[in-house]
Amino acid sequence: MPTPFLSSEEYDERAHQLYNEGQYDEALDVLREGLALYPNAVELHIGVGYARLARDEFAWARRSFEEALILDPEHEDALAGLGETLLKFGRADAAVKSFRRVLELGYQDDVDLMLQVGRALFREGMIDEAKEFFDIAVDQAPESAEAVALVGYAQHRLGDDNAAISTLRRALQLDNDHAEARIYLGNILYDRGDYEAALYHLDRTSPSDHWDELGIWRLVELKKTIYRLKDDDPELKPWEERLNELAGEPDDIDEMLAEIEQQAADQAAEEAKGQLELFGGLLSSLADQRSEPQQREEPSHEVLTREGKPFRGSWDDIVRMMRDANTAFVGRSMQEFMATEARRGYSLTGVTIPTRDAESFIRGSADAGLLRIVK
Repeated sequence: MPTPFLSSEEYDERAHQLYNEGQYDEALDVLREGLALYPNAVELHIGVGYARLARDEFAWARRSFEEALILDPEHEDALAGLGETLLKFGRADAAVKSFRRVLELGYQDDVDLMLQVGRALFREGMIDEAKEFFDIAVDQAPESAEAVALVGYAQHRLGDDNAAISTLRRALQLDNDHAEARIYLGNILYDRGDYEAALYHLDRTSPSDHWDELGIWRLVELKKTIYRLKDDDPELKPWEERLNELAGEPDDIDEMLAEIEQQAADQAAEEAKGQLELFGGLLSSLADQRSEPQQREEPSHEVLTREGKPFRGSWDDIVRMMRDANTAFVGRSMQEFMATEARRGYSLTGVTIPTRDAESFIRGSADAGLLRIVK
């Protein structure tokens, strides 16, 4: 039941607090209650739009932002929210137009809004456009480590690693505790082969700073190599525990599905064996009838990494060799290697790399520009 003694601003404030806590359903309930009393409250419509956006309800989010813009065609938050939603529908040109309208209205000095727009563009792989808004934020707040770091991420994604390294170092000078920038910088340095510098930065983070396994694997590898730590060294334990947290423990359904898959694989193997025995004689006789028997060879391929290192063989062979070439994945399965590298590739390029099999993983990596298929 609505409580009429609350103003629309108070409803908006309550919903905003719930939104910041990640309680999107509860925030939406508060906003709906407020709109029942104040149907023309622009801020409440905008709040509904962002709550819907957070719940991936893009069509409903777009409707809420458009309703807000009917009430106030020049509301900067509604324009930014509509732009984010349009990106989800693949309407990049319309989204950019909405974002640029924010600039035309003179909101360049709203640093948080500039970063919000830049991040939305960055997530959709529109790096040049994202960098434009990040640069505006830095112009307005040159001492903002977050804004400076975002420029560095964009520079890296645009292929300018030298500029990215310089920019990220500047961000760390502004805020020595900016863990995300330090991890990002450490990974760039690792990719360039500057392992001691990479360790310097990665070693100044804590396990809880990491939300991706790649940086942790690299840190553990570098500690073992440079500091000559043994596998059971107590210093590595917190990092291994964090890896387990990120990997997650399989639940009962996962275990059941794995068991079913294994049983199916065993049954298929038995059936295949029977079929081979049944048709073995026929295959032999057909082979004898050929005047020049030809041995069927496994298709051979070749890829080159960005560092120019070649790998040759079948698709599975290539992925296996790529995994074995990275000591961080010793003892790990090919699927784990592909999943981790796919996440790293997405963070670098914004391109989703499939991991269902070796061939799709390699072709996806090539599409992302992480390697080149020679044949």
